[in-house]
Amino acid sequence: MSGRECSAAAARGGYVDPNFPRPNDSGSACIIIYGYTPSIIVCGLALALFIIALIAHSFLLFRYRTWYFIPVVIGLLMELVGYVSRTLSSQKNPYSVIFFVIQYFFIVVAPVMFSAAIYTLISIAINRVGRQFAPLGPKVILWIFIVADVIATIVQVAGAAMIGSAYSNGRDPTTPNHILLAGLAFQVVSFAIFIVVFVWFVYRSRNATTRDFKVFAAATFVATLAVYLRTIFRLAETAEGLMENLSTHEVYFGCLEFLPIVVAVYVFIYWHPGKWLGSKARRGKGLENFEEIGMSSK
Repeated sequence: MSGRECSAAAARGGYVDPNFPRPNDSGSACIIIYGYTPSIIVCGLALALFIIALIAHSFLLFRYRTWYFIPVVIGLLMELVGYVSRTLSSQKNPYSVIFFVIQYFFIVVAPVMFSAAIYTLISIAINRVGRQFAPLGPKVILWIFIVADVIATIVQVAGAAMIGSAYSNGRDPTTPNHILLAGLAFQVVSFAIFIVVFVWFVYRSRNATTRDFKVFAAATFVATLAVYLRTIFRLAETAEGLMENLSTHEVYFGCLEFLPIVVAVYVFIYWHPGKWLGSKARRGKGLENFEEIGMSSK
């Protein structure tokens, strides 16, 4: 769009950084789609924390050979790509549509990897503690919720890409926002059902598990709620509408998107399933003396 058309579009609403003139190129939107110029402090903190977490999880992955937890490492790599792109927005061009779309894609999709890891470890826990304690079989639980997350993510990414395109071309982004909202709503509902299944399993197996397993389950529940809080925030942000309060103040992004994911990945550094559930080659701390407790509870 021309400079005159962009001035008119900005006058109708949207954030323009007075200290950061819009580059005169086709890849820049007329306004900053974020609703603010991303903070380099938030970006730098995210990069530092996720690099540390990536090193720790990679070490634990190979130490315990818990290959089922690979999605966490993939998710951390995706977070890093997302925050690198967000850093480029902050320092190079906050109007760039491609920087916005890349950071949105990777930061939105990364938590799906963490969710998949949680689904997997709960499936493994059900297998090792007893299928009779869960409302569904472990494989059924795994595939139902992974497929649900994949569908929700595809819809969200499609909606986000369409929003970026709409802003870039000066079109109404309402319909793409509704598509994004539908994907988020589906994800919130499916994740809530998973939490019910998780709580059901932990409660039903309470007399057949050790104290250490219960501690691990509690830690996993905290991480699960953290990821769920982030999903609820994204739903509320999208439902409120584009360029509204939640989407145009970075403090909400920092506290309700960035922080919950940090909590989730760091919880699993100490309460790593390799240590507490174990692998095929070894028994984890949470399942030591499991048979004795299981027999005495019958």
